[in-house]
Amino acid sequence: MVEYLMRKKSVREGRKMNAQKSSGKRISLMGIQKLFFRTQLVLILSLALILGVAGTLINIHFETHKRDQNLQNVAEAIAQSPMLTGRGSAGMEDREIFSEYLDTLRDTLDDIDVISVVNKDAVRIYHSNHALIGTEYDGNMPDFKSHTDGYYAVNESGPSGSQRRAYAAVYNESGEYVGVVMAIMLMKNIKTETAQMLLIFLVITVVAVLIELIVAGKLSGKVKKSLMGYEPDVFTAMYKMRDNILETLAEGILAFDTNGVIQFANESAIRMLFDHPMNNLVGQSVDVIGDEILSRSIKSGGKERNINLTKADIILDRVPIREDGGTVGAIAVLHNRAEYTKLMEELSGTRYLVDSMRANNHDFTNKLHVILGLIQMGMYDDASSYIQNITMVQRENISKVMNAVGEPAVAALLIGKIARASELNVNFVLREGCYYSPADMHLPAEMLITVIGNLLDNAFDAMNESTDYKAHKELMFGIYSKPGAVLITVDDTGSGIKSENMEFLFDNGFSTKGEGRGTGLCQVKSMVENFDGKITVESQEGVGTSFSVSFTKENKNV
Repeated sequence: MVEYLMRKKSVREGRKMNAQKSSGKRISLMGIQKLFFRTQLVLILSLALILGVAGTLINIHFETHKRDQNLQNVAEAIAQSPMLTGRGSAGMEDREIFSEYLDTLRDTLDDIDVISVVNKDAVRIYHSNHALIGTEYDGNMPDFKSHTDGYYAVNESGPSGSQRRAYAAVYNESGEYVGVVMAIMLMKNIKTETAQMLLIFLVITVVAVLIELIVAGKLSGKVKKSLMGYEPDVFTAMYKMRDNILETLAEGILAFDTNGVIQFANESAIRMLFDHPMNNLVGQSVDVIGDEILSRSIKSGGKERNINLTKADIILDRVPIREDGGTVGAIAVLHNRAEYTKLMEELSGTRYLVDSMRANNHDFTNKLHVILGLIQMGMYDDASSYIQNITMVQRENISKVMNAVGEPAVAALLIGKIARASELNVNFVLREGCYYSPADMHLPAEMLITVIGNLLDNAFDAMNESTDYKAHKELMFGIYSKPGAVLITVDDTGSGIKSENMEFLFDNGFSTKGEGRGTGLCQVKSMVENFDGKITVESQEGVGTSFSVSFTKENKNV
């Protein structure tokens, strides 16, 4: 049964996968890789952008502060030079030595583009561009009143263009203001340095993105391979569906690896193997089951079928799980042979239809023997009369049942049971007014056959228990339907049910008829309740028993 369901499911999935093989499979294989790439790309670009912008801003701020500090240090050092503090006027002597000193100083400082010295009369006494020495300084004079330190840096414009400029005041030995020193860096050079710094950050970001994309590609490929080409959500859905399917099966399912460690066990398997079911078998060795045949079988290689276990009435099928040419585990399917066979017979109604056909065949064989005997004795008129009589009775019974019951399978069952009652010397009475139409309320024919067949067989058994052969044996059957409702009644004149047994009547395995009985009424009650029906029973010892089964549309989902 399990293999049939698995094969049927595999065929459906195979057809679906073949129909979508050219497009759906490709999408399935590429989806997770695209997801990884998109996710990694967004994360990397976002992180690179944040780090790049933050790093650039921090670096620009740091470089600006460093640049200003350097300009201020150079300007302050020159302003404190003895050559200026002792010669603060515009007519200071030995200007050539002074100019050579400042030229040498500027050449040694890579981040200083221009050095300019202006006296208090706004005349340039030194400039890196010697052509401007002695000319009048027409720029903004520094305001040292607002900067009490005697130095500061600002953005200004000069003969060389836009620039970052640091001012330092020059005081003579008497402490009098005699001029100002300007250390300058051109803005075009500052922009060049900033552009180089941004380029470095950009190169680092691009390299990081490429490395991360390569890593993401490798990772997505490994994940995709581990998921056998399926998307994670599809794989999760398949995993849940597998568990749900396996848990609903009546067969026991065990999955284990090559070391004999159980990886999966459904509830049916646990119930079959243990009198007191364990909470979980997953992760335990298969030896915990305690059946040597089972343990030895599932640890061995190859495929095995129909292995009889000594532990219980269980048949074992074992199928290995193969991957990449090797065996990675196996699946064991446990069948309860007796319960499986009995349940299938009771649910399908086959046993009752076969009994009906057997009873009819037996009854007609007896009648043929009577006719043959009459002919052999030369009693042709009696034979003719007998044939006409049984034909009329049979036609009358068949006609009555067929007119009353609109479900052919149920009608066939009743005709067979009437013949069986005749053999048992039971008067089978079809109540007046019986009528059943599937159009009034649809109920599965298999379910009706199981319910009616069980109730009629129980009635026959109850009446056959009597040792008084002169006792009147009568079985009255009724089936009635109207739109939205169905009622079935079975009354017999058997020995009745003892009052102390009434509460156990529908319990599985309870029977007063010996071992191996007691499943019929339990199955009847279960099936009736599955269709939201009700079953009631009344009985009196020495008088008989009445069963009643009812279905109504108000409490049935149809």
